[in-house]
Amino acid sequence: MRAAMSVAIASHFALMQPAPTQADVTVRAVMHSDLKILDPVWTSATITRLHGYMVYDTLFAMNEIGEIKPQMVEHYEVSAEGRVFTFTLRDGLVWHDGQEVTSEDCVASLKRWIARDVTVFSSFVDSFEVHNTKTFSLRLKEPTALVLAALCKSAGIVPFMMPKRVAETETGKQISEVIGSGPFVFKMDEWRPGDKVVYAKFSKYKPRREPPSGLAGGKVVKVDRVEWRPISDHQQAIDALLAGDIDIIEESPHDLYPLLKASPDIQLLNLNHLGLQYLFRPNWLAKPFDNPEIR
Repeated sequence: MRAAMSVAIASHFALMQPAPTQADVTVRAVMHSDLKILDPVWTSATITRLHGYMVYDTLFAMNEIGEIKPQMVEHYEVSAEGRVFTFTLRDGLVWHDGQEVTSEDCVASLKRWIARDVTVFSSFVDSFEVHNTKTFSLRLKEPTALVLAALCKSAGIVPFMMPKRVAETETGKQISEVIGSGPFVFKMDEWRPGDKVVYAKFSKYKPRREPPSGLAGGKVVKVDRVEWRPISDHQQAIDALLAGDIDIIEESPHDLYPLLKASPDIQLLNLNHLGLQYLFRPNWLAKPFDNPEIR
C-alpha cells in the first residue's frame, strides 16, 4: 500500500498546502529507501514504483474505496462477447518532452509491461490494434474480468505509460530515458543516489476534473518541487523533521512515535486506511513445521 503514500508525497500533500505565496515551494521528504533503479517496469521495488507514480500516469487507477476509475482514459467500450476492450485517451495528455501522448505510445507500454509482469492476465492477451492517435483496442483470447483490475494495479510492476521510443526498450534492458506524462518531471541532472532525488512540477500536466481520491482523480499539484532525501537512520530522520530540515517522513518506527506526538508542529497522517496484509509460509522441512497439524 505504499503506492498510496507516493500520492501523499506528490499530490495529496501538495493539495493540503495553502496557496503558494512565493515562488519555488519545495517539499522535502524522507522515503523508506533510496532510489537506485529508475525503470518501474524493470523492478517491482517499492521505491521505484513510488518514483513511477511521481513521473508517469496510468490508464486506470483505483480510488480510496476500491473503485476502478479512468485516469488517462476518457472512456472505453467492451464488445458484446467481452473479448475486445476499446480505449479512448482524454484530451491534453502531453509527455514531459512536449510531445502528445498517442495510442501507439500506450500500446508499446502495455506490450513491455505484459512481457515483464507475467501474471494470469497476460495469458489472456491476444493482440492490440491502434485505430487512431487517441483510440486503441485490446483483444483477448477469451473473456475475463481481469482487464481493468490489471490496468489499475498499484502493486508489483505497474502498467505505467511511456513514450513509444522508451517503451520499445528491450525487456532485458533498463530504460535510459525518464520521460512520463505525470504531474512531476524527474530531474536527471540533479539525481544524486544516496543524497537527493528531485522532481519538478510539470506545468503542462492537465489534471482530471474529479477530486483526488486514492490514486484516482485530479492530481492538482500546488508545489513547485519535491526532493527525496535518503536518511537511513530513523533517529536522524526524526531529528531532521523536528528541526524543520525536512517536511515529511513516509514511515517511522513505532518506538519513535512518542517524539512525533509530543511536538505541536508535527501532524501524523494515516494515508493507508485499508491496512496491510501479510502472508507467512513456514518451512515444511524444519521442525515443528514438518508436522501438518502444526502448520
